[in-house]
Amino acid sequence: MSLIRWDPFADMAQLREQVNRLFEQSLTHSGNEPMGTRVWAPAVDIHETDAAIVLEMEIPGIKPEAIDIQLVGDTLTVKGERTLAREEDTTKRYVRVERAYGAFQRSFTLGIPVEQGGVCAAYKDGVLTITLPKAESVKPKQVKVEVQTEPERELEAK
Repeated sequence: MSLIRWDPFADMAQLREQVNRLFEQSLTHSGNEPMGTRVWAPAVDIHETDAAIVLEMEIPGIKPEAIDIQLVGDTLTVKGERTLAREEDTTKRYVRVERAYGAFQRSFTLGIPVEQGGVCAAYKDGVLTITLPKAESVKPKQVKVEVQTEPERELEAK
């Protein structure tokens, strides 16, 4: 039998995320408007490499020209809108609409300086990828350690 270590802080972080989503949903959906027109928040993954911060956001069904990306200081804001295409065809009646439609806006505080001139974005298969290169001042630097072969001479000199 293997021992599984329980991390209460991981459970607390997951609970906090779920509560935050619950509040976002309750504040953006009053219950009176149709589900397809409420404000929504697309899922985001953010990871860091030695050279950059990379943000990946799921926004399928949005045209690239409908995406607005702004970087002001260390705050990245992504805005957009997904619209429900309602044709004039009266034979088509929606029975169920579960996907979220409408405007969205997500803001992220990066916490480290980035090279604003090198920021780039790509949109493929419904995933928006924003690469924010780190400023040179925060990139890790490697320093070579020299090994002395004759430490006795150095001690005698002192």
